[in-house]
Amino acid sequence: MHRGKGMKFVGDSRVLAPEARTSKNIPKDYSEYPGKTEAFWPNFLLKEWLVGAVFLVGFLCLTVAHPSPLERIADPSDTGYVPMPDWYFLFLYQLLKYEFAAGPYTVIGAMVIPGLAFGALLLAPFIDRGPERRPSKRPLATGFMLLALAAITFLTWQSASTHDWEAAKEYGKIVADVEIDKTSEEYKIASDNTCITCHGDSFQGGAGAPTLIETGLTAEEIATIAKEGKGAMPAGVFKGDDDQLKKLSEYIANLGK
Repeated sequence: MHRGKGMKFVGDSRVLAPEARTSKNIPKDYSEYPGKTEAFWPNFLLKEWLVGAVFLVGFLCLTVAHPSPLERIADPSDTGYVPMPDWYFLFLYQLLKYEFAAGPYTVIGAMVIPGLAFGALLLAPFIDRGPERRPSKRPLATGFMLLALAAITFLTWQSASTHDWEAAKEYGKIVADVEIDKTSEEYKIASDNTCITCHGDSFQGGAGAPTLIETGLTAEEIATIAKEGKGAMPAGVFKGDDDQLKKLSEYIANLGK
């Protein structure tokens, strides 16, 4: 018998080959899905950062070109003021106007419906985990997204088109801080004719009526409105004589000047 006869050489698969030991530094091969997926780092994340940077620069330019409008200091006693949320919440604001989401069902409109919608949005990546990237190959995800965009667009448009912007502009108008002499004859005339009931005890506006400070109107125009009314103000509210009307209209015309 010769030495070594019948000896077998067996390789152990648990021992990594030299080239396999450095494979952790090699990106995953995505050739099985050509054009449909890519490495998260750095390919996908870099694109996300670039898109986010473009939107951020555009948003900053918009805020510089069109600063946010300011309104007067909030007055809890002014029941005529109609608050308006920012544009990106208008669809929720409009949703709360419908019967099924208002009154005793406010919880449904404020919490249940938005909670289901945003919850579905958060769970979407975990529910639809297919490799397809084309919208036509993902009908459920595409359909739900188009439905959400259509609902948000309609509710936002509906809210903006039905809001009384002119009245809101008057209600929120910043007026000068004017000291009102409540012992004057003109103030007594205004009080006797219920002017302060709607326009406030300092003519600051309220209960659906605009401020009487810095109206930009002449005394004659104010006298005409007091007699004939304007907008929600009916005719015949002023009950005094012509001399009282002249004093009051001149007094209001000079408020804030």
